[in-house]
Amino acid sequence: MQYFKLTRLLLLLSIFTLIGQYSCTSTKENKKVVIGFSQTGINDQWRKSMNKSMQLQADFHPEIELKILDGNDNVKKQIEDIAQLINDKVDVLIISPVQSKPITPLVNKALLQDIPVLIVDRKIDGQNYTSYIGGDNYQVGINAANYIAALSSNKEKKILEIKGLKGSSPAAERHLGFSSTINTIPNLKITHTIQGNWEANSIKETLNNLLSKNNNVDYIFCHNDRMALGAWEVLKQHNLEHKVDIIGVDGLNGPNGGIQYVKDGILKATVYYPTGGNEAIKYAIDIVQGKKINKNNILETTIIDSRNADIMKNQFDKINQHQENLLAQQNKIKEQEETYASQSSMLKVLLALFILSVLLGIFSIYSGFNISKKKHALELYNTKIIKQSLEIKEIAKEAELSNEAKANFFTGLSHEFKTPITLILSAIESITEKTNTNSNKLKTEITLISNNSKRLLRLINQLLDYRKTEEKKLTLKASKTNIFQFSTKIFNDFKIEAKKRGIAFDLKTNNTDLDLYIDRNLMDKVYFNLLSNALKFTPDNGEIIVSIEDYKSKNFVTVSFKDSGIGIPSDDIENIFKPFEIGSNNTKASSGIGLHLTKQFIELHKGEISVRSDQSTIFTIKLYKNNKHLLPNEIINEPDIYIDEEEHTLTDEIEENIYQVTNVNNNDNKYDILIIEDNDELIKLLKNKLLESYKVHLSNGVDGVEKALDIIPDIIICDVNLPDKDGFVICEVLKNDLRTSHIPIIMLTALDNNESYIKGLKSGADSYLTKPFSFSVLSQSIKSLLYNREKLRYYYLNNVHKINPHEKFDAKDQEFILKINSIIEQNIDNSSFSVEAMAETLNISRVQLYRKIKAIIGVNISDYILDFRLSKAKNLLINSQLSVSEIAYATGFSSPNYFSTNFKTKFNITPKEYRKDLTNNNINN
Repeated sequence: MQYFKLTRLLLLLSIFTLIGQYSCTSTKENKKVVIGFSQTGINDQWRKSMNKSMQLQADFHPEIELKILDGNDNVKKQIEDIAQLINDKVDVLIISPVQSKPITPLVNKALLQDIPVLIVDRKIDGQNYTSYIGGDNYQVGINAANYIAALSSNKEKKILEIKGLKGSSPAAERHLGFSSTINTIPNLKITHTIQGNWEANSIKETLNNLLSKNNNVDYIFCHNDRMALGAWEVLKQHNLEHKVDIIGVDGLNGPNGGIQYVKDGILKATVYYPTGGNEAIKYAIDIVQGKKINKNNILETTIIDSRNADIMKNQFDKINQHQENLLAQQNKIKEQEETYASQSSMLKVLLALFILSVLLGIFSIYSGFNISKKKHALELYNTKIIKQSLEIKEIAKEAELSNEAKANFFTGLSHEFKTPITLILSAIESITEKTNTNSNKLKTEITLISNNSKRLLRLINQLLDYRKTEEKKLTLKASKTNIFQFSTKIFNDFKIEAKKRGIAFDLKTNNTDLDLYIDRNLMDKVYFNLLSNALKFTPDNGEIIVSIEDYKSKNFVTVSFKDSGIGIPSDDIENIFKPFEIGSNNTKASSGIGLHLTKQFIELHKGEISVRSDQSTIFTIKLYKNNKHLLPNEIINEPDIYIDEEEHTLTDEIEENIYQVTNVNNNDNKYDILIIEDNDELIKLLKNKLLESYKVHLSNGVDGVEKALDIIPDIIICDVNLPDKDGFVICEVLKNDLRTSHIPIIMLTALDNNESYIKGLKSGADSYLTKPFSFSVLSQSIKSLLYNREKLRYYYLNNVHKINPHEKFDAKDQEFILKINSIIEQNIDNSSFSVEAMAETLNISRVQLYRKIKAIIGVNISDYILDFRLSKAKNLLINSQLSVSEIAYATGFSSPNYFSTNFKTKFNITPKEYRKDLTNNNINN
């Protein structure tokens, strides 16, 4: 008994000693987190500033090792750098691309190897990255344009734009934001553009030649401060440095930065564009720690000019000094910790060695054999547990992937089901309501029902076929078939869609009399899947070719389907025939089983299917001749295929008539409706039904926000499931934009759950309809929202100065009107206060201000300001002892005569007569 107690005591002491020793050394054994950064180049000050901010932030975290590779502004060199970082298996990869397209495949490669990728400053093609950090380059362009507009004072001005490196996302987005805003300002015009490469020398010769021919330029907008400095040097050669104002981008602090250039008078202003280096390291650390971060992290930009240059410089200097002080303190603390840790570790190691030597000596005498035996048993048990744990994790991972794939599959199918159902119900409603419709329109509606019913049937059959293939219950029923006639019959079903979209659609063969043994039902589904995919992913005016090739000297035939669509990424090719697999570049609704079933059906014919994708995508089917490769029970007899050309011609006429737009009288008093929807059938059906009562504008979702800002419609109908950005995002963007926040938005969606409904309302949607929906419900929703908007407009028009901020029936519009009233009140006695001054105060253009006020109140902004002044003057006539002249000047009128004229126009009485009537009434009372 005493032996076991001693053994237990020694074991406990040994364990505690080992734990103490491990705790002393564990810190040293911790592996560092490696963050790799592929920088565009470090030749310019802005990039150096980004690298410095990254290194400073990384230095605050001893566990972080930051690797920065310089791409020398060369795409090939950057590709090599990124490949090296991927091979080094860094924990997080940060990239600032030289150009977008060449870098995109490497980002995809890193993500496939489970390396998170942060994109900084410049973007890649698509949204396939972990997170983006950078300024809003589009907003940079807008800010620069608005600043020039503010300087121009509505005078006609000419602008020269100097753009950054061609192919880089900042140059493209800054140009788009700048030009789109300038185009909305009548007095401003971009007369010339120069293509640079971010460096001053790249634009000097071109600018010099341009100014030698024509120096009639008022403003120059440069995409960065380095090119802006080069432009100033050329202007100085032509003695134009004081005539032309230059606006740059970057706003760096320091002797060679944009802020100093503003202080020195070289630049009129610079748009501060943050490097994002500090934020990139913070987000990288969050990822390593398992925290969630946003997909897109947009950094704020601002204009720096002579008014705030000193303030900005002082702030940046203080921040830099503060960071350097913190770093110095941290280095001192680190040195002290290392010294303490070294001494402490040495002492603990010596103590541990002494205790262990004593314990092991005693323990080896009394319990060596028992410990060895128990240790062996524990190792076996531990190995067994580890093996079982790994097996459980593997099974759980497989189950999770399977469940996720199936969930995605049924979600995709639900989207596919609900839009056809909407079309069917809308068509049935039309037939029911329009009993006097002529036969041709009736055929059109019935054809629409028939086509979408067949589409639903195919989707349901895909489900059943997938179940059969999984259970190995699908049997082949092959019959002798003329493959060209079979292909022609199916080919004709897709000709109308191809014709409508301008797609070159062709069927070729070198043997029109070729017979093959195929299961017509299954092969029909193969053709339908491949042709549907080709049409889905081929852009308008593209090309689709089906080729049947009979090799006379061989025992097989090939049928190839070639399209000029978006292609299949090389990383997706090997998995494209697996169930529930969807290409990484596929943004369209898909069930993910069509190609899987296609491969299963071809293999039932003992054939093969392959795919190749480079500039175009080609699916090739290989089928054997005769029937020797088939079993006797797999062969049946069926009649020959007959193609009725007349029936097909009639179907063409009916289907082409479905979307013909009825000519209606164009009435400028009609409300404007913008429909944002990517389903061609639904968008055309809604257009035809709404066109009689409204002016209808269309968008497929890609340009939805831009069209809304351009048109400023009275109401918007927006689908949720869109290819570029979902409807929730579009709704939120429009509702948060001052120019469009007043527009009612109706959301259409197949997502029938509370979470989606709440998300829609949070994004600012005014109404939320789920598919399938009744057109009459949609029509009434439009009328109700427009009616409520008119009521609100009437309220604002009749309560211009009595709006109660506590009545939150339309908070954003009310807040805007209150702000307008406040600005007018502050300038009530300023006769020179104008619409332009109002727009500048609100930081929007004069045109945008006019549209906004017109939409909310129904009057133009000039009349609104005049009405405000007159109402204020009327109140002063009642409640003050000021003379009419004093009241005229106090309310911002340039002369008493002008005041009296406007007062009489509004109130049908002169100010003097009005005050006299007030006095007489008071005496009589």
